[in-house]
Formats: sequence, C-alpha cells, structure tokens
Amino acid sequence: MAAPSSPLVRVRELYKSFTRGSEEIRVLQKLTLDVPEGEFLALMGPSGSGKTTLLNLIAGLDTPTGGDIHVGQEHVSAMSESELARWRTSSVGFIFQFYYLLPVLTAYENVELPLLLLPMNKEQRRKQVLTALDLVNLRDRMNHRPSMLSGGQQQRVGIARAMVTDPALIVADEPTGDLDTKSADEVLNIMQILCKQLNKTVIMVTHDPHAAERAGRVLHLEKGKLVLDDDRTTELGKRQVATV
Repeated sequence: MAAPSSPLVRVRELYKSFTRGSEEIRVLQKLTLDVPEGEFLALMGPSGSGKTTLLNLIAGLDTPTGGDIHVGQEHVSAMSESELARWRTSSVGFIFQFYYLLPVLTAYENVELPLLLLPMNKEQRRKQVLTALDLVNLRDRMNHRPSMLSGGQQQRVGIARAMVTDPALIVADEPTGDLDTKSADEVLNIMQILCKQLNKTVIMVTHDPHAAERAGRVLHLEKGKLVLDDDRTTELGKRQVATV
C-alpha cells in the first residue's frame, strides 16, 4: 500500500477579518486544513462563506489576520508583499472564471506573459509555452487572439498560462462558471490530468456540484468555518466538522 502524500499546503488556525465602520466582520475563523501534494480539492459554500478568501490567502493574494499558511517549504503568511509577488510568479498558477486574457495578444503571447518576469531567454520561454499549449491541445491556435477563440478555448489558454512556469500549486476560482457543459468538461479533464499525471495540487472554488464531483475531495465552508461533505469518503448525507 502506497504511503499517503505529504501535505503541500498546511493551514493552521487561520483567521481573517475586516472592519466596516465600528463592526468587525469575521470571514474565516480558526480554520485548519491540509492539502496533500497532487490532490484535486474543491471548495464549495454559499456566497460570503469565505471560500474565495481562503483561496486568495493560500495563493498569497491576501494576508491573514492571524494564523499560519505554509506551501511546501515556504511560510507564506510571514512573507512581505515583495516576497509574495516573487513567490507567486514561480510557485502558483491562477485560473479565473473570466480568463483575463489580454485581447491584443495572441494565445502564445498570453501564455508567455508570466515567463517574462523570470530569468529566461527567448528559446527557453518558447519551449515552455509550446509545452503548455500542447497540454491543453491548442498549439494550432497559438497565433489566434482571444476574440478568435471560443470561451472554452480561452479558458484552456488560461490553464496553459497558469501552468507555464511549472508551479506546484494551481488555484482556480469558478473556472467553469462561464462555460457550456462540453467546454466545462474539457477544462475539468485537463485539471484532473494536472493532478494525476503531473502531480500538481489543484484547489478549486466552485458553485457547481457537477464540477465538484470531478475533484478528489470536496470541502464546504459555512460562515467562515470548514465542514466536510463528500459522499465518496463519508456516508451519504453525513456532515461533520473537518478536523484536518
């Protein structure tokens, strides 16, 4: 029997709040979570439950009010803004609901963008861009601008851009929310390949239960707290507080 994967992401006693006037709004409350290397994790929950906040904190886009976040050997929650920016460039890939491709650039140029921040020459960049485009089966569209691509193709360019720096962690915020069923399935297939074949860790926020079914584990957030609701690892309908 194979030993379980060690956690890539370790979150301990995470707390996030902000103030509105004299009121403190608690978004996350003493949340603890481990995400093993190579896992495809889906985060679900109602609007305002804290799932996107959690995703942003793990990815270094925001800083916690309290608690600790480690990704690999890096103490993310202790980094300065400049350290976070450098770390995100090479260590985290981002997939968004609305793609955020630059309309004046080709698919190739959009995928290449993150590499321009790294010490690489043109030939090194080209090799990695073509590898990423091959992964999403879009090399034949590499000279097309976003307006010439379907929504599903644009999202696949977004995945290639997220993968091009070869990060260990991929975070996806509603990656299928703007896609038809066929395109969504293609995107989810690629995300499963990233985990199963390339051993990437994927954390996905989604409202779509069909998308969540493709993940290896599903966690629900409610009022800033984590609860487990995954029929593949618990009895049907059973809900319990996640102690991870």
